[in-house]
Amino acid sequence: MHVIGRDSEDEGPVCRFGCYRARDGSDGAAVGLDVNRPHAAVVVGKRGSGKSHTLGVVAEGLARAGGVAPVVIDPMGVFGGLAESPIDATVHDAPSVRADALPPSAWPDLLGLDPTAPAGSLVWRLAAEEDSLLAMRGAVADADAAPEARRAAANHLALADSWDVFSPDGLDPQSLCGPAPDVLDLSGLDATPANAVARVVARGLYDARVAGSVSRIPWLLLDEAHAFAGGLAEPALRTILTRGRAPGVGVVLATQRPSALPEVAVSQADLRVVHRLTAGPDVSAMAAADPTYFDESLRARLPRERGCALVVDDTTETVHDVRVRPRETPDGGATPRAVPDRDRSETVE
Repeated sequence: MHVIGRDSEDEGPVCRFGCYRARDGSDGAAVGLDVNRPHAAVVVGKRGSGKSHTLGVVAEGLARAGGVAPVVIDPMGVFGGLAESPIDATVHDAPSVRADALPPSAWPDLLGLDPTAPAGSLVWRLAAEEDSLLAMRGAVADADAAPEARRAAANHLALADSWDVFSPDGLDPQSLCGPAPDVLDLSGLDATPANAVARVVARGLYDARVAGSVSRIPWLLLDEAHAFAGGLAEPALRTILTRGRAPGVGVVLATQRPSALPEVAVSQADLRVVHRLTAGPDVSAMAAADPTYFDESLRARLPRERGCALVVDDTTETVHDVRVRPRETPDGGATPRAVPDRDRSETVE
């Protein structure tokens, strides 16, 4: 098996990924991905091209590897199948986090308040002084601020409470660093509270490795990454992308809209898995990162078949045409069909 993402003399755990795709379309030798060291990867492709399937394959491979801790942030609720044998992931439905795990400076942004305005400044101060959302709400009435600022702050904190994502018993990112995958199902949340959970978890995994409090290498797998670009979670994701290698945090961002990702996501990725793309801005976003060792244009090599991908490996400065393997667990991201494949021949159109 050829292992993408590592030099030939390296060893260690491997994610079984798929096989090479020959020029005639047939399957070639087996291909794996290195998971012995943390990588920053992006998986991109238009809707239905197989990007979420690929993210699930990576999660399955990480679950079988020693010394790593896969954490899947699932904004669409399609990775619940990882809970089935042989992977046996833990799915956290409607996960919550501690309010004081979010930096005080992030609270005005979370609530759509100007941090320099009276209400935003008050929320910032309350977040710095209190250790829970309940305590923040209780402290508003006696805060040293104008009545209008207290009223606005109280209303916005009540909104945050209605999301049900902040709890003193919320997830501790360190508890997610076990051998089996943890899937955080955020499908019941709007974009703003989902970003809050993603930021706390992403930053918590990074801080845990910096502090040396977890021995396994966490891998954060984020589907629909464009929904978090420019949002509250972006600073934490940017930290992992730019500084995660040294402490040891891997990250895989999957999106159908690579043009919506921050430039750092593509430029810092040492693995780029490109499924079919047709939208001009998305093709241009990926083509802009064409490496000098790529002797053809990405546009000319884009795969056309579902499940096929072009993998750009900056570690070995190579480019690979691959077919991603089938999932071992149910693929919740597969496109539903009115008529199952086995029944199509019996249907008259």
